[in-house]
Amino acid sequence: MAQLELQHVSKHFGDVKVIEALDLSIKDGEFVVVVGPSGCGKSTVLRLIAGLEAPTQGRILMDGQYIDQVSPKDRDMAMVFQHYALYPHMSVYDNMAFALKMRKMNKAAIDEQVRRAADMLELTDYLKRKPKALSGGQRQRVALGRAIVRNPNVFLMDEPLSNLDAKLRVTMRREIIELHKKLGVTTLYVTHDQEEALTMGDRIAVLKDGYLQQFDTPQNLYQFPKNQFVGNFIGQMNFIPAKVEGNVAILAHDTSFQLPAGISTEDDSVVIGIRPNFFTTDIAENTLTINVEPTLIEHLGHEQRLHFDWGGVACVALISSQALATVGNMLTLGIQTESLSYFSASTGLSLHSYFAATSA
Repeated sequence: MAQLELQHVSKHFGDVKVIEALDLSIKDGEFVVVVGPSGCGKSTVLRLIAGLEAPTQGRILMDGQYIDQVSPKDRDMAMVFQHYALYPHMSVYDNMAFALKMRKMNKAAIDEQVRRAADMLELTDYLKRKPKALSGGQRQRVALGRAIVRNPNVFLMDEPLSNLDAKLRVTMRREIIELHKKLGVTTLYVTHDQEEALTMGDRIAVLKDGYLQQFDTPQNLYQFPKNQFVGNFIGQMNFIPAKVEGNVAILAHDTSFQLPAGISTEDDSVVIGIRPNFFTTDIAENTLTINVEPTLIEHLGHEQRLHFDWGGVACVALISSQALATVGNMLTLGIQTESLSYFSASTGLSLHSYFAATSA
């Protein structure tokens, strides 16, 4: 296991800035997810840590020692790729044993480590098979097993589940989390899937255009997004512009409510962030309400997703499947105002007092 630290790391390819001034401190045994849209630089972060790319600026440390000049093979890290990268002519056993054979370990030690990993991953019955005789999930387990047998200090996983179907991804997520609990190895996991990030990470680093937007726990990212990008990328969010008069926010259709203590802005406007699940049809007394006309309803089994326009803003609400909602007919929705997020209309940054307290 190991601690990792990236100090003001940048990576440029000519004039293209892929990573810019990235600072990350990863604890020993922590499971950190790096998430962001395609092209944000998340895979490059793994390649820099693994030594497959050299930083243009900045330093990378492991357990307090600089590893910038250390060869990739000497960094004691194991990488799991999006495309399983298995040798098609080798059996599962030989694929898992290959790196150990390259280290010239004795056969008994290799056999012990391969069979221990195979048992952990429920691959014992498949050790003689070739990769083409395996399912996608089984191939992914082999790729994980090949990394496990090396007993590395760090696991680097680059979108390892993106080639699997939705149901199998959920299963493999659970297996990777359980595996991490057993092994306790420091892990960096790259994904573009915000649901994977929320369910798997001890902490999540959100990237956009090579810049770190926020590095925090799943709970804080969801409840206290630092800017509008994080709010929308992690969990989806509706952004409603509002005028501010004193401590009152005035929204479209003369809907208004009092801003909570700690929310202040120098502008006469604010952007209010509302999660789709913050709408409800079970309206209590003194609840802020709006009347909407659904333009599309997506039935999801236990809930339904309503699409509607609110003051020129396309919005989405998640409500119970038991609620009576039909396209084109008005529906009254309540809003849980105690859970809302607030952003500067000019900068898109959070106005929540949480950040004022943590940055002080």
